[in-house]
Amino acid sequence: MTTAALPVARTVAALRAQVAAWRAAGERVALVPTMGGLHEGHLALVRRARDLAPRVVTSLFVNPTQFAPGEDFDAYPRDEPRDAALLAAAGCDLLYAPTAGEMYPDGFSTTVTVAEVSAPLDGISRPHHFAGVASVVSKLLNQCGPDVAVFGEKDYQQLLVIRRMVRDLDMPVQIVGLPTVRDADGLALSSRNAYLTPEQRPIAGQLNAIIKAAAEALRGGEAVEAVEASAQAALSQAGFERLDYLEVRAADDLARLGPGPIAAPARVFVAARLGRTRLIDNWPV
Repeated sequence: MTTAALPVARTVAALRAQVAAWRAAGERVALVPTMGGLHEGHLALVRRARDLAPRVVTSLFVNPTQFAPGEDFDAYPRDEPRDAALLAAAGCDLLYAPTAGEMYPDGFSTTVTVAEVSAPLDGISRPHHFAGVASVVSKLLNQCGPDVAVFGEKDYQQLLVIRRMVRDLDMPVQIVGLPTVRDADGLALSSRNAYLTPEQRPIAGQLNAIIKAAAEALRGGEAVEAVEASAQAALSQAGFERLDYLEVRAADDLARLGPGPIAAPARVFVAARLGRTRLIDNWPV
């Protein structure tokens, strides 16, 4: 049995026309924003969206405004036919794949900035990233007008930024987070994992084990500063070449925790580098 080709909308007008037709039939609509390079983690988002609404739109747009100069915008995986086939098999109804000119027409000059939750962690190591994310996601939500949008918890800080933006701007959409999908050794699935060499892949697989052990130590009452220092040393010993951060933060607003044992729901956050690959992950406490 073959899967029918997935319809593709290239313009805002075409996207809105299809969504309007579904709404006229009384159907709810879910949106799954992606930058392509799809893997099982993305497909899990689509399947979750399908549980929440009878119609699912997946966007595919490698957003230039969330990449700083020297980052991997040009190298980011791009294979629309492959992605479209995977989405069709997962139950997506429409692929929205706008051009850069459609998303950012001549004279575009608006940026959405979300304060506070965007400031720590990636806000320090990638200072322009979240303004690009918030701007493009706000546009996608306005263009599609979904009832619900689904995001992965691997990018947990991004999820909090989007939730805060939607709340602050009174956007009529429910934001749903899905737990991180992982390989057998615990490595969080990511499009950027394709950059890892065969020698680097076993090292990368230790990332989750280290932060999971840190979370268990925190649950056992160990002090935040001691756990962070121990996990940072473990990452270095494992072979990670550079650490952007490893920090324990409050789960709801990313406030700094410690000194001493934690007294509120928290997560351990990490961003570490192996060669050209930047890996991020987090684990609940």
